[in-house]
Amino acid sequence: MVGQEFVSFLRDHPWFDLTWLGASDRSAGKAYREATTWRLGGETPAYVSDIVVSDSVPRGAPKLVFSAMDASVATEIEQAFAKAGHVIVSNSRNHRMDADVPLLVPEANAGHLELLREQQRARGWTGVIVTNPNCSTVVLVMALAPLKQFGIKNVIVTTMQAVSGAGYPGVASLDIIGNVVPFIGGEEPKMESETQKILGTFAGGKIEPLAAKVSASCNRVAVVDGHTICVSVEFEKKSSEQEIIAALNGFRGVPQLKKLPSAPAQPVIYMEQVDRPQPRRDVERENGMAIFVGRLRKCPVLDYKFVALGHNTVRGAAGAAVLNAELMKAQGLV
Repeated sequence: MVGQEFVSFLRDHPWFDLTWLGASDRSAGKAYREATTWRLGGETPAYVSDIVVSDSVPRGAPKLVFSAMDASVATEIEQAFAKAGHVIVSNSRNHRMDADVPLLVPEANAGHLELLREQQRARGWTGVIVTNPNCSTVVLVMALAPLKQFGIKNVIVTTMQAVSGAGYPGVASLDIIGNVVPFIGGEEPKMESETQKILGTFAGGKIEPLAAKVSASCNRVAVVDGHTICVSVEFEKKSSEQEIIAALNGFRGVPQLKKLPSAPAQPVIYMEQVDRPQPRRDVERENGMAIFVGRLRKCPVLDYKFVALGHNTVRGAAGAAVLNAELMKAQGLV
């Protein structure tokens, strides 16, 4: 599903042309339209339908490669491409927590690309690997990044995650319709550790993780697209609701300053309505690349609590990786 989101998101991209597709040997040698069943809206895009799928080996591949591979095979394949001089922008989890691999959310930690020098030096690669985080982590990080100025101490987050996050066919209908599944394998520790790494500080050639404690509870719900999260946060510096809302709405990062093609003009949008954001009404806005926040109010346990929403297969996956590549191109790394 993420692979198809890449195909859709890259259509008519002003900087990148999709010219090569790699997959397993059961698909190699087939035209893309024959190798896959298109699961997104409409038909297989014409611009990619006749591309013949290749084996997932560096031979013949372009310099920039997006990876949406299953974790069971991603490590060996991604490293082979990096050794061969390719720039791998990965949606797979395998290298996210490696000390020398940037785990990138460009608005929050563009400076972490400095890790690539150490990565190439230590591993002897001519290429590099850059990752984007888990789809639920992106929503949390984008909502917290504007609030770092207040000193984040503790975070408690509960997720309501869309079924598209489980891929295709996702969750069996009799398990999810009219139901909530209070477990997503490996999701909670990923949210906790990835958030600390992304919001950490680059110093001395390494990342010093955010000192805040993060506690996550993850649930699968009967929504097609859009991860909704409920967040409570404690700050070192006491602040007003007006200051927090102003920080959210005023947040801009390197992608906005450089006007990267996929960057939303306003990456975090605060919604004043008492019943927003909502996946059905808001998740497709801003091409799926913005995070929507609402319901900010006092928390009787920590300091404040709010709701945040993001598109899990766009901003949380394919769109995030494309934005990472745009940042790298803008900084001369692609």
